[in-house]
Amino acid sequence: MARRVYEAWKGSNKFLFGGRLILGPDAWSLPFTLLLIITPVSLFSVFVATNLRHEFLPSNAGNAILVVAILFTLLVLILLFLTSARDPGIVPRNSHPPEEELCYDTTVSSDGRQTPTVQIPRTKEVIVYGVSVRVKYCDTCMLYRPPRCSHCSICNNCVERFDHHCPWVGQCIGVRNYRFFFMFVASASLLCIYVFSMSALYIKVLMDNHQGTVWRAMRESPWSVMLMIYCFISLWFVGGLTGFHLYLISTNQTTYENFRYRSDNRINVYNRGCSNNFLEIFCSKGKPSRNNFRAFVKEEPPRSVTLPTTWEGPEEAEEENREERRQKVEDDLDIDEDIMKLQQRSNAEEGSNPVDHKVDIDQMRVGSNERAPTIRSEARHGNWGTRGNAQEDVIAGSSVRESRSYAAAEEGR
Repeated sequence: MARRVYEAWKGSNKFLFGGRLILGPDAWSLPFTLLLIITPVSLFSVFVATNLRHEFLPSNAGNAILVVAILFTLLVLILLFLTSARDPGIVPRNSHPPEEELCYDTTVSSDGRQTPTVQIPRTKEVIVYGVSVRVKYCDTCMLYRPPRCSHCSICNNCVERFDHHCPWVGQCIGVRNYRFFFMFVASASLLCIYVFSMSALYIKVLMDNHQGTVWRAMRESPWSVMLMIYCFISLWFVGGLTGFHLYLISTNQTTYENFRYRSDNRINVYNRGCSNNFLEIFCSKGKPSRNNFRAFVKEEPPRSVTLPTTWEGPEEAEEENREERRQKVEDDLDIDEDIMKLQQRSNAEEGSNPVDHKVDIDQMRVGSNERAPTIRSEARHGNWGTRGNAQEDVIAGSSVRESRSYAAAEEGR
């Protein structure tokens, strides 16, 4: 039975609802984050917002305080869901290394035999905005990471525009969920400010109604004091995180780049100005996911790189060269014998003619697809019975000296 992609996924992610939702391996922290958000808002709604509504009973201001708190909370929860339950920009891993990047090398053993090996260059250069940027090869995903991509050791995936892995949302923060993460942190900061402000307002109302001191008002509403302390502490965390990411967005950096390359003083090729950087994050079209987790896995035929297991050593190579030279000599001797026979036949047919004669042999195939050279043989007036004419013919780039057997052939005629 065919499996779906999320069932055969090699990363450490967790999938819910048949692969429709993807979470990080530390998704157990997500309920704890929900508890940190929902609990103070519930206490605020019961002990602060309800009492304030009674204070502003003639108008709708009291109802607005409660409605705004609920809407703020819903917004924070939706943004948390969009941050933690979607693909952050995972780069699909390859099932084999890129063949076009393979490099072949040899290792020499102690007995002189050479063994071929396959290697992958660890880095390569790509051009980004006209500037050469070095990208690294990922051994786990078997691919060259795109620019600003990094491998998350927790999720075991390469993530595009990797910012960091957030344990509070249980997910990597990458190109597809960074804007939602920032909006989640910023809205959480605004929610803390709102709850803190309304709790302080309720303390102020109690002081005015009872003509008492701030300590008496705090004793009458201890939940307001606890919410103010909780929001003050939380604001240092989420508020500081919001300010830090505002700086990163304005300079078009990621958290990973800021911490890793802070001391290198390298030029940030992605910084295109503060306004353009904000437009890139919040107004650009969202990048679609490169993974279809509900698709069926397509079985690929196994690929293998065909390489000779060993190459001959020096002695075996020399032996092979001797065999080739021996075979070449034998072929040359066969060619010489055929030429001699043709010349003897020509002399036998036209030897009675006292004038000079010439035999041309052209385009003759001898044992191979190569064209045999043209051979010229001239017979001169002279004493053929007593002396043959020794001459040299150029055959395949080398000189072959004819035998003196022409005299014997002439006498036999």
